[in-house]
Amino acid sequence: MQRVNKLLSLVVLVLMGTELTQVLPANPEESWQVYSSAQDSEGRCVCTVVAPQQTMCSRDARTKQLRQLLEKVQNMTQSIQVLDQRTQRDLQYVVKMEDQLRGLETKFRQVEENHKQNIAKQYKAIKAKMAELRPLIPVLEEYKADARLVQQFKEEVQNLTSSLSLLQQEMGAYDYDDLHSRVVSLEERLRACMQKLACGKLTGISDSITIKTSGSRFGSWMTDPLAPEGDTRVWYMDGYHNNRFVREYKSMADFMMSDNFTSHRLPHPWSGTGQVVYNGSIYFNKFQSNMIIKFDFKTSTISKSQRLDNAGYSNTYHYAWGGHSDIDLMVDEGGLWAVYATNQNAGNIVISKLHPLTLHIIQTWTTNHPRRSAGESFMICGTLYVTNGYSGGTKVYYAYHTNSSTYEYIDIVLQNKYSHISMLDYNPRDRALYGWNNGHQILYNVTLFHVIRSEQL
Repeated sequence: MQRVNKLLSLVVLVLMGTELTQVLPANPEESWQVYSSAQDSEGRCVCTVVAPQQTMCSRDARTKQLRQLLEKVQNMTQSIQVLDQRTQRDLQYVVKMEDQLRGLETKFRQVEENHKQNIAKQYKAIKAKMAELRPLIPVLEEYKADARLVQQFKEEVQNLTSSLSLLQQEMGAYDYDDLHSRVVSLEERLRACMQKLACGKLTGISDSITIKTSGSRFGSWMTDPLAPEGDTRVWYMDGYHNNRFVREYKSMADFMMSDNFTSHRLPHPWSGTGQVVYNGSIYFNKFQSNMIIKFDFKTSTISKSQRLDNAGYSNTYHYAWGGHSDIDLMVDEGGLWAVYATNQNAGNIVISKLHPLTLHIIQTWTTNHPRRSAGESFMICGTLYVTNGYSGGTKVYYAYHTNSSTYEYIDIVLQNKYSHISMLDYNPRDRALYGWNNGHQILYNVTLFHVIRSEQL
């Protein structure tokens, strides 16, 4: 969740459909700053909350704690507004689907009652359409439950805000520890809800956006999904072997418009294009080995190394394009992953969840998809998506869901503008795919279909 500035001179509460009475101290001129109130363009009541002047209570630790609580509630209010907008938008969509379902139910009954008078082809077509739409009924019910859940969040935040405002005036009339625990609990539930909202099933990929043209035919580039706010550094690695220099650009703008960069020398050359920068460190496969190395950019040292037992290397189980791409490291909303193949799994893709600090395997899944037949792959929300090739017409056609240990065949077009994709990785912060396409650094936006299940919160 986005953090707002911690100067809480003014706290504005926007409460939809609620009438508020402003409570002010008897003599506001002496120790309080009073601000005006108004209505916004949509007629909602915009009321102000008084706050002590910056010269008042500046050394009071209790006041600082209250300000921190108010800041947390503000952050949650903003997140809930985003969640509410998205849920209402999706709810409108499924309500339309509900109308279509009702219409088809009526037609279906009519056809069943008068099937002798209708052509068999029409009957089968309508029946097939009904079978296709029936699974959407539970989805619709879940969306309705989501809308109720968001409304519950809004009411809780409103109640907490009111309590905090009164507490700021009376200073001690309420149990601070109890109020703090309520804020923490609501914040955790909201964070879980937002994480559910961020995740979903891949349903579409935009046309590619060319960011830069540089380097050789093969390579990788990325940003850190766990970088602090405002850190937009770009990391660039040209080639797939016999290189150990990583370029650091200060920002995406610097990467696009200039060649000003800082060079970091790795202790070993990397193998393939499956590197990833995560929380300030780069994870890469050491050339001609199945060793994974974690290199800390701040200290310029190896902080951890670990063999990926039984994983093929040195072009044993590479992607279809070759390039020593036997081990592909990637990151999604759930953390760090390794995608590779083993003799034990007959050269088919193996997925392992890795601990980012120790590099130990947390859990492993074996699939039935040959590693050498895959063009590239990437993880989104615990699902591995695999492309059917790297040149010419390309699409994402296979998905393995680690949450259910099941797979399915899909059909999502992936534009291959420059005819040779040698790197494709998802960044959960940007919700975008980073790609290297024949010496061009490109981006794709992705569309995810999500369903929040309230019982999981």
